[in-house]
Amino acid sequence: MRDRYTSRSHAAARFVAQRGLLKAVVWNVTRVTVSGRECLKDVKGGAFVVVANHSSHLDTPLIMGALPRPLARHLAVGAAADYFFDVWWRRGLTALFCNAFPVDRTGTNPRRVSAKSLLHRRVPILIFPEGTRSRDGSLGAFKPGAAALASSAGLPVLPVAVIGAYAAHPRGANWPKKGRPPVGVAFGHPLIAHPGESTHEFTARIRAAVVKLLEENADRVLGPAPAPSHVPTTEGERP
Repeated sequence: MRDRYTSRSHAAARFVAQRGLLKAVVWNVTRVTVSGRECLKDVKGGAFVVVANHSSHLDTPLIMGALPRPLARHLAVGAAADYFFDVWWRRGLTALFCNAFPVDRTGTNPRRVSAKSLLHRRVPILIFPEGTRSRDGSLGAFKPGAAALASSAGLPVLPVAVIGAYAAHPRGANWPKKGRPPVGVAFGHPLIAHPGESTHEFTARIRAAVVKLLEENADRVLGPAPAPSHVPTTEGERP
């Protein structure tokens, strides 16, 4: 079946929208560092599951712009059905720029297109397993859906860390902060569910991989944390 998720003409239109418009804007208003692309050298076409932390509306364009083009060409992004698909213009924009598919966060309104059906058609997907953007930039718990999908289909999970996006464009802001704040995207080695590994265990391993990427790349992207300032002591006090 050919539709916008797999169509060559739709992929060509997305290329213009993503690389010519969206990436040009995001890379212009932020300073982007990308690391770990070498971890993806053995990932070929077909289906896989990209899993990342989620703290900002910058996350999706950063990941899609940082991925090698062959891997991003048909990538479909899970987006909240109750927000991104509630009105026609927002539905159209997310389809054009993100190849988005609706994710029902209420569990009461199943959709014709699902993550499982897309993977079955060899369409790779991007999922944010926290379920929503972080309210304070910290990493939340991971829901097991992404691990369950990848495990049941025998597909690799590509762990990704997005660094600095919350500080650059926090929740509730209409536009990224001025001054081209630093942000980064770090890719890790693909993960495959081990034989006999439970969904809970695989989810924990995926989250640990994202945490490791965040910790290992934070200084490279944001610079080292400033040293504590010296606080002078008052007379008679010991330092």
